[in-house]
Amino acid sequence: MTSRAWAAGTLVVLLVLLAVFAAVTIPWHRPPAPRADQLAALGSLPADKVARAREFHAELRPGSYGAMAVGLLVALALGLTPLGARIVGAFGSNWVVQALLGGLAVVLVAEVVTLPFAAWRHVVVVKYGISTQSWGAWTVDLLKSWAVGAVIGGVALLGFYTITHFAPRWWWAFGAVGAAGLVVLLSFVLPVLVEPVFNKFTPMAGGPLRSALIELADRDGVPVRDVLVADASRRTRAVNAYVSGLGPTRRIVVYDTMLTEATPEEVVSVVAHELGHAKDNDVLIGTVLGGLGSAVAVIALFLLGSWSGLLRLAGVTSLGEPRGIGLMLAAVTVAGLVAGPAQAYVSRRIEARADEHALTLTGDPATFEAMQRRLGTVNLSDPDPPAWEYVISASHPSTVERMAAARAYARGAR
Repeated sequence: MTSRAWAAGTLVVLLVLLAVFAAVTIPWHRPPAPRADQLAALGSLPADKVARAREFHAELRPGSYGAMAVGLLVALALGLTPLGARIVGAFGSNWVVQALLGGLAVVLVAEVVTLPFAAWRHVVVVKYGISTQSWGAWTVDLLKSWAVGAVIGGVALLGFYTITHFAPRWWWAFGAVGAAGLVVLLSFVLPVLVEPVFNKFTPMAGGPLRSALIELADRDGVPVRDVLVADASRRTRAVNAYVSGLGPTRRIVVYDTMLTEATPEEVVSVVAHELGHAKDNDVLIGTVLGGLGSAVAVIALFLLGSWSGLLRLAGVTSLGEPRGIGLMLAAVTVAGLVAGPAQAYVSRRIEARADEHALTLTGDPATFEAMQRRLGTVNLSDPDPPAWEYVISASHPSTVERMAAARAYARGAR
């Protein structure tokens, strides 16, 4: 049995495992809140706030979709022409240097080309008062992001091409295991090592709110290590809270902006939603799905590498050589765009379940609805986005969906 046959068989098995795991763990059959309730919720929102949110998103769209289109074109140019191979080849013939410096250079090209769109977004969010960052602070955060990406990407590239160099026929097997392992490792490491690069976290001062959050977590059966406050106000006026980490690294994190914009009861409502993610093991589920998906992607790339026509276009003889990073980037970019709507749909189902958890845990639909109204207003979320955009990219139910869900819960409770 050839390596390619083994790879194809393993791919089928992993796809079946992925489908079964997703079928069991994702709340697929969770209908949206009644449309009549959604329209009633929309009508209860201040018309000027709704109009401002829609204007904000209308100004963001050209940059967002322009970056997507240009990023795709650049990836295709790097992968379906010899350009990517030439960039990597410019770093000499040593495969280690090519893998690290050449691979990062190809990725950096795509980042730099889409940089004007990121700057466009910054102009818009500052104009509408969402961002509090100066251009200097924005640039520092951008460089931090690139540095973190370079470290993680460098480790991944060096590991991947080490495997392909020493196991040219079976790299798909070792690479699949390594990719899945990296996803699991990052789930534990990112909250502890990467989040502090972008925010300063301080323990929440003792008081009624901290006690309420700890009591809420205990009552929910979700142990947390601490309650932290993130200094989000140095870059944004948006409000948020989340539960970060797995097991011993789990902690509740509240934006300092939320402490000034929301009532304590509303903070509790948001944290109840986030505890729902921990209670239902959504981070663990996402990690398993990500690990399986990464393994599937590695094997699919190996099988794609047998397509001689693509290799000729890219000017390489194998996807396992560093000069093939451009073709790999093109394949990953296309796959990401195709899978985006499905990932958004799964995310919306999971978020809706967490909303239901918050309503059940607090038993306070009025505060939940008030908090959704505040989140939408302060963060300038489009309360009822266009259907096409909702399907393509919405990771959460819309504001009016969440408000309507609270109203439906209140009727059921009565």
